[in-house]
Amino acid sequence: MSGRTEGGAKERHAGDDGRWPTARIVAFSCAAFALAPTAAFAHASDRGYVLLLPTGYYLFGGAVVVAASFLALFFVPQTTLEKLAAWRLPLFAVPDRLRFWTSLVSFLILCALIAAGIFGSRDPLSNPLPLTVWTLLWIGLTLVQGAFGNLWRWIDPWYAPLKLAGAVIPKEAGLKYPEWLGYWPAVILFAAFAWFELIDVAPDDPYRLALAVGGYWMLAFAIMLVVGHDVWSGRGEFLSVFFRMVSRFGIFHSATDGNRRPVSLCLPGAKLWAEQPLPLSVTLFLLLALASVSFDGFSKTFLWLGANGINPLEFPGRSALQAINTLGLAGMFAALAGVFLICVSLGERLAGEGSARRAAGLLVWSIVPIALAYHFSHYLTAFLVNAQYAAVALSDPFGLGWNLFGTAYMPVSAGIVMGSEQAVLIWNAQAFAIIGGHVLAVLVAHGLASRLHAGSRGALFSQVPLTLLMIGYTVFGLWLLSTPTAG
Repeated sequence: MSGRTEGGAKERHAGDDGRWPTARIVAFSCAAFALAPTAAFAHASDRGYVLLLPTGYYLFGGAVVVAASFLALFFVPQTTLEKLAAWRLPLFAVPDRLRFWTSLVSFLILCALIAAGIFGSRDPLSNPLPLTVWTLLWIGLTLVQGAFGNLWRWIDPWYAPLKLAGAVIPKEAGLKYPEWLGYWPAVILFAAFAWFELIDVAPDDPYRLALAVGGYWMLAFAIMLVVGHDVWSGRGEFLSVFFRMVSRFGIFHSATDGNRRPVSLCLPGAKLWAEQPLPLSVTLFLLLALASVSFDGFSKTFLWLGANGINPLEFPGRSALQAINTLGLAGMFAALAGVFLICVSLGERLAGEGSARRAAGLLVWSIVPIALAYHFSHYLTAFLVNAQYAAVALSDPFGLGWNLFGTAYMPVSAGIVMGSEQAVLIWNAQAFAIIGGHVLAVLVAHGLASRLHAGSRGALFSQVPLTLLMIGYTVFGLWLLSTPTAG
């Protein structure tokens, strides 16, 4: 959603001179994306300023921190790390039957958002559908999933409609899902959606987006009627696959226990230590998720545009870059996947034992904290502004003068991301997330590698190439945050 941080709200948005309470904004935003079941990802990543800070120090410092964390882990007893990863604090239990009702509410909200996309304002800043899809779902819900756990399970918009359909249709299952398909449908759908998000000429047009969201929901619903909800949401429906995987980093753990789901507290990333090796299709799925966010930032840099003969100061728009960016997105994914698999394979050779394919399927879980860190850093400034527009639009979804949540006349301020003080604060938050995400990735990789190799020497050598990749990606991420961009 290009340029969303530069303009003001329309007249009715700025009609109130009073300040809006911060707590109310935060509470409203959290509630909105928690109930937003749209089937699309976001594109709201543009930065409103160029950072003029000593970025070289950050690049070098970030690399040193990641490298030092790798070395420090070998002075910590493995049993201590395993105990920390296994620690759980029981909290409460949630009745599993509640899932039907939360899913039903989510589905009804989805229907309302699609209707708003069709019949409401054509302005993406005034229509709640693109703001919910791109800002509250893709940015907000992804971060909530990563921070806390699998909220998506409770707001999945297909679960309740399929239960209702089961009362009319004898049973969901009709055909057995072919095992050879694996997770490839999710990979293909994610790739198509990444293209729509990053390269399509108008992904935030409310009417086109409404057709895309509605069409995708119906397609997934039809497939679930045939093969079953759990099967398709587990392997083919890319939102469910993506949200479930990033939720493994969250601090809340839950599992089915009869008709209840006990919830316990754990340390961030602890659940990743117990994961099993993934098949190649899911390994590539996670790498594709990271590559798409990385290319979203890289595609706007002066380096990329200049290399393709584009004057960054005369940005021609998306339509002129579709072919170039399509190749660029594919190239970014191929490069990341290739380097990752080479590093894992080289690590196994250095260790002198183990299967490279099994190691890749297990160590790819260490990509989750990196992907979340990139997500936070890349979309932070856009979220801070566009969440305000979403609060306004959701109060008056059809442009009829409603004020459902008392936020329709809330003033929208882009100043929250402008100014020298804000620039320093935001840059440090983004840099800390990038560096911290890679440090946690090294920690997760260490725990997973220790399961692949019995001896500490083998685990050490197997991680060296992957750690070098993480150091390089840390520098790349910090560079993306600081380099000039266009568009």
